[in-house]
Amino acid sequence: MSEAQGPVPAAPAGEPALSFWSRWVGVYFSPHAAFADIARTPDFILPLAVSVVSALALTETLLAKVGMGRIIRISIEQSGRSMTADQIQQAVEKGAPIATVTAHVAAILGGPIFLLIVAGLALAIVNGIFGGQIKFKTSFAVACYANLIGVLGVLMALPLILFGGLEHFNPQNPMPSNIGFFLNPLETSKPLMAVAGSLDIFSFWLIALLGVVYSAAADGKIKAFSISAIYFGLWLIIVLGKVGLAVIS
Repeated sequence: MSEAQGPVPAAPAGEPALSFWSRWVGVYFSPHAAFADIARTPDFILPLAVSVVSALALTETLLAKVGMGRIIRISIEQSGRSMTADQIQQAVEKGAPIATVTAHVAAILGGPIFLLIVAGLALAIVNGIFGGQIKFKTSFAVACYANLIGVLGVLMALPLILFGGLEHFNPQNPMPSNIGFFLNPLETSKPLMAVAGSLDIFSFWLIALLGVVYSAAADGKIKAFSISAIYFGLWLIIVLGKVGLAVIS
C-alpha cells in the first residue's frame, strides 16, 4: 500500500527560512526540523560548495603529504601484484601525472555526481514507489545538506594524514571511520577488506539520515524506515559487487 504524501507545508507567515549555518548544525542535531525547512525553501549551492571544498582539501593534503608517486607505489604493493622494482618505478612515472589530474577531477565532480544519483534515486523511491510529489530541486538540496556529514570524516582524516605514520597507510581508505582502516591490507584478503571497508559509520549514518530527511521533505507522510530500507538494500548490492570484484581480481 502506498504511503501517500502531500506537498511540504509553507512556513508560517513572517517566519524566515533558517540560515545556511543553522541548517548545517541541524543536519547533526535536529535533522527533521532542518530538512523540513530545507524542503520548504530548497537551496544547494552552499552545501554543495562545502562538500567540494572538503574533498579538494583531502586531495590536496594527500598529494602534499604523501605524493601521488608514493600513493601509486603503495597501491601497487598493497594490491599483491607481482612486479619488479623497475616495473613499479615505470608505473609510478607514467601514472602519477594522469592520476594527479584524475584525483582533482574526482574531487570536483565526484561529489556532485554522487549527489545527483542520490537525489534521482530519492525521486524514484519517494515519488515512484510511494506516490510522493517532491521536486528534483528539493530532492537535490536535501541530498546536498545530508552529505555534509561527510565533512566530519574529512576532519578526522586530515590530522592522521598530516601527522600520522605511513607504514600501514592505505590511500584507498584514509578515514578511521570503518573497520577496514584498522586492517593491514598486506595481511588481509581482498574480499574481507572490501567488506570491512564498507562497514563505515558515515555510510550507515547517511542511509539512516536519508530516511529521516526525505520523510521530512515529504511532510512525514512516508516512514523514514521505509526509505532507509531501500537505500540500505542498494548499499548492500554495491557491497556484494565490491566483494565479487575482489574475488575475481
